Amino acid sequence: QVQLVESGGGLVQPGGSLRLSCAASGSILRINAMGWYRQAPEKQRELVAAITSGGSTNYADSGKGRFTISRDNAKNMAYLQMNSLKPEDTAVYYCNAEITEEQGPVIYDYWGQGTQVTVSS
Repeated sequence: QVQLVESGGGLVQPGGSLRLSCAASGSILRINAMGWYRQAPEKQRELVAAITSGGSTNYADSGKGRFTISRDNAKNMAYLQMNSLKPEDTAVYYCNAEITEEQGPVIYDYWGQGTQVTVSS
C-alpha cells in the first residue's frame, strides 16, 4: 500500500511564504513524476508545478517566479516552496505521484489528502 502525505499548509499573510512537503511511503519501487495541484472552492483542480525523476520542472503561469518545486529521490519526498503568496493562492494543495509499486510493473497515480493554504490578512 502506498501513501502520500502532505504537510506545511496554514494561514499566511499576503506576501508571505510557505513550504509544503509531500512524503511518499509504502511498497515503492520507483517514483516517476511528482506534482502539486490545487483546488479552490467551486473551481477545478489545477496543476501548480511538476517535476520529473530527473529534476525537470514545469510550472503553471500563476506560480512562475514565485513557486519552486523540488524533490529528494532518496527520501521519496517532494516540496513546494511558495513565496510572495497572494489571496488567490488560497486553496487545498494536493500532492500527486506516478508510482511503480514493488510488485510492478504498472504505474499508478496516487494522491495525497490535501493541505489547506489560506492567504489572508
